[in-house]
Amino acid sequence: MDLIRRLFGQPLPRSEAEAERLPSYEALPILSSDALSSVAYATEAALGVLILAGSRALELSLPITLAIIALIAVVVFSFRQTIEAYPQGGGSYVVARENLGTAASLVAAASLLVDYTLTAAVSLMAGTQALSSLLPGLLRHEVAFALLLLLLVGWANLRGVREAGQAFALPTYAFVLMVALLALGGLQDLVFHHGFQPDPPPLIQAVEPLGLFLILRAFSSGCSAMTGIEAIANGVKLFRQPAATRARATMLVMGLMLAAMFFCVSGLGFLYGVAPDPNRTVLAQIGLRVFGAGSPLLWALQITTLLILVLAANTAFAGFPRLAAMLAQDRFLPRQMGWLGDRLVFQNGITTLVLATAVIIVVCRGDTTVAVNLYALGVFMAFTLSQTGMVVLWWRQRGPGWHGRLLMNALGAITTCVVLVVIVLSKFSEGAWTVVIAIPLLVALLARIRRRYRRVYAEIAVQPDQVQPVRLPQRHEPIGNRSIVWLTGFSRPSLDALHYAARVSDQVVAVWVLSEDDDPAAIQADWLRLVGDEPQVELRLVDSPFASLIQPFVAVVEAEENRYPASSLTIVMPMAIPRYRFDSLLLNQRAINMRQALDAQHNRVFTVVRYYLPA
Repeated sequence: MDLIRRLFGQPLPRSEAEAERLPSYEALPILSSDALSSVAYATEAALGVLILAGSRALELSLPITLAIIALIAVVVFSFRQTIEAYPQGGGSYVVARENLGTAASLVAAASLLVDYTLTAAVSLMAGTQALSSLLPGLLRHEVAFALLLLLLVGWANLRGVREAGQAFALPTYAFVLMVALLALGGLQDLVFHHGFQPDPPPLIQAVEPLGLFLILRAFSSGCSAMTGIEAIANGVKLFRQPAATRARATMLVMGLMLAAMFFCVSGLGFLYGVAPDPNRTVLAQIGLRVFGAGSPLLWALQITTLLILVLAANTAFAGFPRLAAMLAQDRFLPRQMGWLGDRLVFQNGITTLVLATAVIIVVCRGDTTVAVNLYALGVFMAFTLSQTGMVVLWWRQRGPGWHGRLLMNALGAITTCVVLVVIVLSKFSEGAWTVVIAIPLLVALLARIRRRYRRVYAEIAVQPDQVQPVRLPQRHEPIGNRSIVWLTGFSRPSLDALHYAARVSDQVVAVWVLSEDDDPAAIQADWLRLVGDEPQVELRLVDSPFASLIQPFVAVVEAEENRYPASSLTIVMPMAIPRYRFDSLLLNQRAINMRQALDAQHNRVFTVVRYYLPA
């Protein structure tokens, strides 16, 4: 336990959740590192397709970059409106759920879950490639190095949001500074030495004809520069108050920085005649041309590129757990995905993302080529649904200025939908088919979880004709036993546990550890209605200063043992017993953790009152 505390930090009180909110200059690197870092590989992704048509086709990189920058502007201004309409956080899932219905929201959620996972994998693999451009000996160890970086990012996020922001701010701004120095150095060279006449790229034979389809493929690959733009709209709650105002301003700053950096890299690559090289990234080739071989600035450029690409994975670690928590709250994912850990982060979501990302890195063998072709699809699917949902919202509200707002989001919806179609058609045979299949399968899984939760809750719900007040039987003398019942809701398993405890005890204490969403007055009212007012059956509501609901219960058990040392103590745990293995992921997870925590204290009499679910 001491080792865990040293690794992940001491528990934070829930009262400090507001203090975990960040100023804009710290929120920017957490939520924008993915978008900003994409300039390290977006130009290269477009050039990697254009080169198939030969060296002369590379001159189309600049028009493609300008088209993508125009698309960035449309999406940024569209999401600024989303933040204004949803100051509590307006990601694609929330917007689609409230305006387009459940089916559309699940498509958006599935797209984002896939995108976040691929974002983490691509960023870490691209960061490793940035380092191997300096150190070729690392090439055969790229997978192991990427996995090591993944563990470090996961560990930093498990320690908490504030510590992640402090750790990630400096490298992000250092990368922005190095790209700015690259632009200034390149501009000086172009003005005073090189001139603005583009160098011819290395002569490479065409293997495909240059046509509209290939140009669209290059455009869709370059659109990887837009991944992560939505993260600020998803993470409004990370900002200090006024959160929405800060998030809108940060979105604009991020958009300007992204467009300028992307144009700088593509423009310099075009003028210096840079072509894709399997042993050296495009950004490294530009840095070599501007700063010179062996220059400390070249090393600084590549090291900061590595760092921001590592931190770009943090955008996924900020977004994936929060989205999973929202899905869990709506019962589309197991409830434990919404549990807040001791460090006020969704630790189960972070752990899940680490495992999924590790699988992708191993399968791709550390190469970003395949993964880059996949994850822009999920991004633009989510963009399209979000912007369409905003169009529906403005149409329904019709408030002041709604015409302009609707047109802005309609433009965003149309443009992102067109790009989505382009990506599907141009990248389908290059691996996008896996995402096209994965998203419907994931939607089906989310819907199945929701249906199962509804069926289980309907089965364990207390019907009016089933209400039987809890009463202790008449006894001539006490039996010397007290029972403590773990209570998290009023259900048939919980009432069965209370009735059992009353039969074997002189005193029953039902302990309900309050979460943030619990209403004590409503709980008391339900207790009187369903359980009654038996003096020997007590309801005890316990506040938890921390996110954990387990340790306060353990503390109550210890206090009762110390208070009544002459009595035996029985801990009664209601548990719904599933018929299917799948159900075990949905039910009783907190009860299992509770039993483990009590077992660690020894000398406990623990009784499970089982309620068997139907098939």
